[in-house]
Amino acid sequence: MSSILYDVAGPRTRRRTAIWSIVGALFVLGLLYLAYRQLDSRDQWDPERWQVFTDPPMGQTAEDVWRSLLVTGLGATARAAGIAAVIALTAGVLLAVLRMSASRWVSWPTTTVIEFFRGLPVVLLMFFGVIAIGLPIFWGVVFGLAVYNSAIFAEILRAGIVSLPKGQSEASYAIGLSRWQTLFTVLLPQAVRRMLPSLISQLVVLLKDTSLGFIIGYAELLRRLQTNTQFFGQRYWFQFFVVGAAIYIAVNFTLSRLAVYLEKRGTKKAAGGVARADQAQIPGTTATGMAGGADV
Repeated sequence: MSSILYDVAGPRTRRRTAIWSIVGALFVLGLLYLAYRQLDSRDQWDPERWQVFTDPPMGQTAEDVWRSLLVTGLGATARAAGIAAVIALTAGVLLAVLRMSASRWVSWPTTTVIEFFRGLPVVLLMFFGVIAIGLPIFWGVVFGLAVYNSAIFAEILRAGIVSLPKGQSEASYAIGLSRWQTLFTVLLPQAVRRMLPSLISQLVVLLKDTSLGFIIGYAELLRRLQTNTQFFGQRYWFQFFVVGAAIYIAVNFTLSRLAVYLEKRGTKKAAGGVARADQAQIPGTTATGMAGGADV
């Protein structure tokens, strides 16, 4: 017995898979236990250390600590990521359209630009924006994120357009639409809907890449974590690391869930609902399926 893509595992294979799954789970639990014991030997689980978030020393309040992390740090991260995402998506659409141009004088240079920026590290683009162009640090971060991710978005959208059936284009040309009308009104909307999970996933990557702004001195979340650790002392490094990781995970998980929600909503919208067979009626027929007005 086989499914569409692979043969269904037999009893021996299922038993072997279960055994290795248990072994793998025990191995992971063992590593987690060793990490816990290592941290416990350094008193990292001491409740007094975690009070830095509820009753911090050095004359600070819990409100000061959380404001520096959530308002100042996360706010700077969200601001840079939001502006860069808008610019990158807009430029990505433009690059995808230009790369699919029928003229080689347009498509080839665009392809070169896309491949060039895809191969550069984001932090190098940030340095280029700050040092070579002379942008402020904030706009240097936005420049690096926008330039790199615009090339990625362009490839994602192009892949979505190429994956569509050729009949979509042929039907559009048949009703008199031009190439550009077909691209913007027929192909591109379907490509966006089809590639939406990949686009959201890249937005998650863009958000995480804002932490590279730490290298050029941008005061985003990672920078605020380091500043707090230096201010309160290195004994609190693990506590701030855990809280910072939790914040990043929460934000990225929210974006991932948003991708799943939008994908389901887009699928339902594309389907438009399906009528039941006993409720569907052909115009000009009666409920019994015979032509209306016809005498039998």
